[in-house]
Amino acid sequence: MTPHSDKRDRQGGVTPRAILLSFLLLLLFIPIVFYVEIAWRKADVFVNLPAMGPIVVVLLLTGAMSLPVLRRIGLTRRELLVVYIVLLVAGPIFSHSVMLWMLCKTIAYYYMGQADLSWQNVFLKDIPTWFAPHSRSAVDGFFEGHASVPWSEWLVPTLAWGAFMISLFLAAFCVVALLQKQWVRGERLSFPFAQIPLEIVREGADGKARLPVRVAFWLGLGVSFGIAFINGLSTRYPSIPAIPLGPKPLMAWQRVGPLAGLGEIDLVLWPWMIAIAYLVPKELSFSTWFFWLVDVGLTVIAIAAGATPQRPEEWFGSTFPAPRYQGGGAVIALAIWALWIARGHIANALRTAFGRGEKGADADEPLPYRWAAIGLLITFSGMVYFGWVAGCRLVVSLVLMGSIIAYYVMWAKLRAETGMGFLPYPLEIQAAMEVPLGTAAFTSREYITMMSTRWAFFPGFNESYEICTGAALESMKIADSAGINQRRLAFTVIGGVILATVVGIPIMLLGVYKYGFFGLASAGTNSWLGSQSINDGYRITGPLMDPQGTDVNGLMAMIAGAAFAVFLGAMRLRFWWWPFHPIGYMAAMCWGLHWYYMPFFIGWALKTLAIRYGGLRLYRSTVPIAVGVIVGDMVNRGMWAVIALLTHGMV
Repeated sequence: MTPHSDKRDRQGGVTPRAILLSFLLLLLFIPIVFYVEIAWRKADVFVNLPAMGPIVVVLLLTGAMSLPVLRRIGLTRRELLVVYIVLLVAGPIFSHSVMLWMLCKTIAYYYMGQADLSWQNVFLKDIPTWFAPHSRSAVDGFFEGHASVPWSEWLVPTLAWGAFMISLFLAAFCVVALLQKQWVRGERLSFPFAQIPLEIVREGADGKARLPVRVAFWLGLGVSFGIAFINGLSTRYPSIPAIPLGPKPLMAWQRVGPLAGLGEIDLVLWPWMIAIAYLVPKELSFSTWFFWLVDVGLTVIAIAAGATPQRPEEWFGSTFPAPRYQGGGAVIALAIWALWIARGHIANALRTAFGRGEKGADADEPLPYRWAAIGLLITFSGMVYFGWVAGCRLVVSLVLMGSIIAYYVMWAKLRAETGMGFLPYPLEIQAAMEVPLGTAAFTSREYITMMSTRWAFFPGFNESYEICTGAALESMKIADSAGINQRRLAFTVIGGVILATVVGIPIMLLGVYKYGFFGLASAGTNSWLGSQSINDGYRITGPLMDPQGTDVNGLMAMIAGAAFAVFLGAMRLRFWWWPFHPIGYMAAMCWGLHWYYMPFFIGWALKTLAIRYGGLRLYRSTVPIAVGVIVGDMVNRGMWAVIALLTHGMV
């Protein structure tokens, strides 16, 4: 080994050229994402799971390193994984569902309030002046476009919200830095998405990165890409027949009678999702589809008992069976449960942080435990101060900010354990606060603050800001498996997040004022982003004009969900044969399982058969096929995104 390569080895892949390449690609992607994802709505580049952008970039870079002309100066496996990680964690910040959602959140009140006098009388006067510009020209220019950015009016709001955004990431990052060893090495969570870059980027005999040589990987990639490519052509050219993967209705929704509780039964055969289910532990995939069927059964019983016929996925109310409220209670219980299981690790970390533990016990951690503890205290205090200055009582600000971080960390664990971070939160944070206390317990400014921070926790789906925390935890698993220097990587990732925030905000404002918010394909009135922006003011005026007390039904459902999740967890710890997992129960209470349960059933069945008739050896030999299937789908999406970028309006 040469002295130069030895130096790189000590850096653990976090070399100056890897950092520079990561940041340059991050900057390059900001305008690309604006057009491909936001203005034209052709593809999600960094949000949703798996993340298409980082996968395609690292695959192309690894392939380029195989070229003779680049082989001599080629990047190592660790360096390419560092590039992947920075894009994975920081890239989602300038997506439509994070930065654009944040910027439009408060200014939308002023625009929509022009047509609704009740907004003006009830709450517009209470909005802090530093939340968003409120002059008529700044507001109209934002939504209608063809205007210059009023930088002077945006200066204070972008500084305030940018600081809040960075503080939120750092607070959640400090928590996962304290807990990652417990989850990576202690509980050995499966981290299904972490297997993708580790499989894509292999190490050659000369120490340089190379593409995988396993036939199984390329077989899975080829089949998946071929199917997705044909279906992509069919979407654009209807004369080409598609391969039916769904959602394809098998049984229409029965609008009357108890059978309405079955909903519409769809055939869903998405290969990438079946592959995810194949990678996660069997009891998780089993519990996910099993408890969804239980939820459907409870919905049928409720309708038979006199409830209004509804689809199970549309049962958002707090009346029995109240699945979203059960899921909300399960989230809270499982967050506490996760801390309880990790109590020994947390105690050791705190002892080390304050100089009472084993010296050097945190030497290989992403952050020294003391830095993580102090960083969490400072950033969380800053978030609470933000809420207090915005007009919240101190206890309300504490609960709101603490709940956001708890949801982030819980969804990061969900992503690490099941790969199902693409699920929405079962119960929104402001709803979980309203249930036990009632809407009458909160003031006008508290509702404004809760709704104005809603960009941080709606809709979940790995489309909102929680995706960065999940990606950060995943990056720690990748670093642990590949021998990347965790400490250097942590600071690089934090630098990437700050860079994406600082550079992304002005570029986003330039684009929005050019095209207008409602002129952007991702933010039109037919999109969730546009509709939520229009309606969020009613989420403030409704509770203020018609305050309610404790939602008894919702509270009972939350308590029941929490108790059942704890019961499942206790049984799982007590009996090795116990087949039900509390995470699967929580996931089944989220919206989206009417599509996802069938792929998870198929993935569970395939894995069960592989292990039963071939043992773990057969299963492990087929894992590259599953990874290849996921990568093939992402490569197809990336290809169409590039075509859209080069030929917008032609294809």
